[in-house]
Amino acid sequence: MAAARAMSAAVGKTLREVRIHFCQTSPASLGARQFVEQYYVPLKKANPEFPILIRECSGVQPKLWARYAFGKERCVALDNMNAEQVAKELEKVVNLKP
Repeated sequence: MAAARAMSAAVGKTLREVRIHFCQTSPASLGARQFVEQYYVPLKKANPEFPILIRECSGVQPKLWARYAFGKERCVALDNMNAEQVAKELEKVVNLKP
């Protein structure tokens, strides 16, 4: 997965943490849930020391948060995306220069 390779390169330079927030039952969160099911394990294996946080909460809108050096954060809405679209958004935030 390209996001795993990109994240490996970005870890320690500027990217400090990735968080994915989603609802366990909402149709809008389906892609985020599928992303976690399909991609979390390979991402974590490629980046074992890097914090990748999964947050489930009833009724919450699906979002991807990236925290960079000096506390800068970027949020991306994941409403109605599929797992591949979520992976592309992760690649974007990993490669972003804050």
